[in-house]
Amino acid sequence: MDKNTIKNILKFLALVGLMTEFFFLIPMITGIIYHENIKSFVFYSTVSTFIFILILLWLRNHEMKMKIKDAILSVNLVWIMLSTLGAIPLMLETHVTFIDGFFEAASGFTTTGATIYSDIADLPKNILMLRSTMHWIGGMGIIVLGVGLLSLINPTGSLALFKGESTGITPDKVTPKIKHTALKLWGVYFTITFIDALLLKFEGMSLFDAINHAFATISTGGFSTKNESMGYWLHNPWILWTTTFFMFISGINFIAHIKLLKKDYSGYKSEEVIWYTVIFIVLSIGVSMVHYFNTHDSLFYALTHGFFTISSILTTTGFATVDYSQWGQWAIALIFIAMLVGGNAGSTAGGIKVIRFVVMFKNLKYQIKKTLFPNAIISVKVDNKTVPQTIINNVSAFIFLYILTVTAIALYLFGNGYDTLTSLSASIACVGNIGPGFGHVGPVDNFAFFTQTQKFVLAIGMIIGRLEFFTVLMLLSRDFWKKF
Repeated sequence: MDKNTIKNILKFLALVGLMTEFFFLIPMITGIIYHENIKSFVFYSTVSTFIFILILLWLRNHEMKMKIKDAILSVNLVWIMLSTLGAIPLMLETHVTFIDGFFEAASGFTTTGATIYSDIADLPKNILMLRSTMHWIGGMGIIVLGVGLLSLINPTGSLALFKGESTGITPDKVTPKIKHTALKLWGVYFTITFIDALLLKFEGMSLFDAINHAFATISTGGFSTKNESMGYWLHNPWILWTTTFFMFISGINFIAHIKLLKKDYSGYKSEEVIWYTVIFIVLSIGVSMVHYFNTHDSLFYALTHGFFTISSILTTTGFATVDYSQWGQWAIALIFIAMLVGGNAGSTAGGIKVIRFVVMFKNLKYQIKKTLFPNAIISVKVDNKTVPQTIINNVSAFIFLYILTVTAIALYLFGNGYDTLTSLSASIACVGNIGPGFGHVGPVDNFAFFTQTQKFVLAIGMIIGRLEFFTVLMLLSRDFWKKF
């Protein structure tokens, strides 16, 4: 690795680190408002900011020309850096170990929502806001924000990064320059968050809770300020249905929301959004009916919590209102489907993503037809556009890597003595960036009981899932390091 590459990576990490410390002002201001002792937090943040500024001053005349390999390594390192940056204030303020802090911060930035804290409501207000802020930053993708800055320096480098962390099959540039796309994304992101917070405040939440839950909802993160999660507002259907709606729209490709600003509804007419909506409605009704027939609750109550639960799991947010693991085997089966599917590509949601299932089912149909009619001229099409074979191969490889990663972590946990349901659902919950699972990691439990090593493995699983496997696993390839 030459000096130029090292300087490229250092400058990018310093830029992202400086932006992160800027957003950390939100929890620090929260601590001041609530008269909390945040001296250690302020000192740490000041030192970190000073280090990042020194790096940028040292490299101020360095012209960043980031190649794809530089971008891939930067993307991986930035998530390790972010998890570390978030871990230290958690250590200082709540006296947890570094691994516990790393797990919580990784869960925050990757919008997983799994936590090691048993008594969330007892945490300082600045730490609760820090957790939600990590969600909000990570939800849109810290790289997308970094792309906006890098575009000012080198458009080629920013394009490389956009491809490296893109959550879709292919990046969809709404504007000619990715910088403008990133700014539009953040504009829409901020607006939806503001509207959600405003409605939650109007419907009965305190301003503090409304902001935290809006951050966690729009980022599809799932960190709450209450031990009962959204179950704290169990008997306020307005809050629950509002959150259900905003989780659902946050699981839609944000490009569709941007197009809506130009009165272009085409984004919502895509096959992915249509199937996402169908899956959401079918699973929600299914879970609601299972709940209704297995309990003495009213139909409205069952629908409220059924739709909320599927919206939360399908979008990989991870909020919970009640212990859905008690609804019976059919409910668990349907929720497992939602865990695997995930949201749209280009959304803040995790999981495999609906578009990949659309492509794979269409490819399955294509293979059957090709076998029956070998001479037929047919192709796989999505939204009336032919999907290149390279994309189909990419999707197949992605799903294989997803299964491989989930299986490896699940077997690791199972080998350490945990039951099958806990091992499998914990693995899916972390790799899919979902948060809660079943068994000992159910909606009313947490991840505190895992050992330090197991927490670290699960945290790495979160990062691998967030970066959608290829970006991380490419580092294990010998070819990647050749001619670096």
